[in-house]
Amino acid sequence: MELTARGLRHNLLLRGPIDGPPVLLVHGNCSSGAFWEPLVRHLPAHWRVVAPDLRGYGGTDTVPVDATRGLRDFADDLAALLEAEEVFPAGARPVVVGHSMGGGVAMQLLVDAPERVAGLVLEAPLSPYGFGLGGAGAANPDFVERLAAGDRTADSPASPRMILRTYYVADPASLGADEELLLDTVLSTAVAEGNYPGDPAAAEEWPGVAAGRYGVLNAMSPRWFGIADDLVAVPGKPKVTWVRGDADQIVSDTSLFDLANLGRLGLVPGWPGEELCPPQAMIAQTRAVLERYAAAGGAYEEVVYAGVGHSPHIERAADFAGLLRGVVEGVTSGAAR
Repeated sequence: MELTARGLRHNLLLRGPIDGPPVLLVHGNCSSGAFWEPLVRHLPAHWRVVAPDLRGYGGTDTVPVDATRGLRDFADDLAALLEAEEVFPAGARPVVVGHSMGGGVAMQLLVDAPERVAGLVLEAPLSPYGFGLGGAGAANPDFVERLAAGDRTADSPASPRMILRTYYVADPASLGADEELLLDTVLSTAVAEGNYPGDPAAAEEWPGVAAGRYGVLNAMSPRWFGIADDLVAVPGKPKVTWVRGDADQIVSDTSLFDLANLGRLGLVPGWPGEELCPPQAMIAQTRAVLERYAAAGGAYEEVVYAGVGHSPHIERAADFAGLLRGVVEGVTSGAAR
């Protein structure tokens, strides 16, 4: 389905009757709404499942991301879609599921429109304190070039296919017959300074690059995205279900996408050491913020899948679907009371 909201033409994957239990699926970086397909086929047919392509991904218009607003451009787009009665009925409060960067977008949506979120499921979310020392300047130029060229080969560790096989999942066999579909979602990413990766900026301190003012990697950077205190202060506080794999190499306390951790490992020269530039403990940061959320009157549950990487909804699709059923049924039964 396509519709226009906030002046953008949005492409959305829709399934189920308009009056079914509402679920909003928010994809992460270098993917699109179709990245949820392995999960959607396991969900009840009577649910209203909506998986939009974010701006600059899939079939949605390519419009620059203002990184100085953190992930709020994406969250504002979602809020506008929630007002479209072709998507959900008026006043609907979906369970919002966010993967990776989409977890940050979902957190921002909860902060800005808490009355529209019935429950929050964070799958391998970026830290509430942001992700990515160096912003767009830290992007792998080989990957960016291959992404822009639509490279479907497996002849380099930096090819989109090999990134999908190596980092999006722990077991590449879990991609199965969906590999080409999922690769299509990666390759749907708009490569531009205003989108992925963003505009690079110089920095005097190590690593010599910093987050610029536009684009996806800059929007996720701790320079512009930091939502911890706002999340803890959210009124109403729907339950947060945090799902992750213990073999995730992207969002981790020892992330292979964190320049400080790579510096500690000796893979990036010039690292100034733990005191000046400690690796980002992303899991510990998220847990600490969710503990504060619970102490302030909310509730959260942490679910960890052993041997699973960055995309539990792909590697453990049936289990993830069962978990989501429990969340949706809990929200529905609570609303009935």
